[in-house]
Amino acid sequence: MSKDDVVEFIESHHLLSLCTCRDNEPWSASCFYAFDKKNFKFIISSDKKTKHLQNLLKNPKFSATIALETKEIGKIQGVQISGVFKQATLSEKALYLKNYPFALALNPTLWSLHVKQIKYTDNRLGFGKKLEFEL
Repeated sequence: MSKDDVVEFIESHHLLSLCTCRDNEPWSASCFYAFDKKNFKFIISSDKKTKHLQNLLKNPKFSATIALETKEIGKIQGVQISGVFKQATLSEKALYLKNYPFALALNPTLWSLHVKQIKYTDNRLGFGKKLEFEL
């Protein structure tokens, strides 16, 4: 198992579960993402008025998951991610809009999730088979 396997899994999905915390109060949100595989960043769209964005503006640390939904234990795959939230750069915005061209009409506010730590689980390779690394 390698980073290439992790990238392939991430690129085969489009929705992550974002977890935030502010004043010791956790919150979760589902977000569409574009993945910058060169820099291991996720670009998301979210309005500043949302609870998860309000949390991130006060506490930029996040965690997230992407998982294959299955009841078959031998097919379980997923990533657990933690990192730091920032405003998206112009190149990150371009990547998001390339993936979701319809979003251009919505003039979205875009953000970048900078991955610091990741754990990938792939039970197809054996029960509990994991790859962990820090960036």
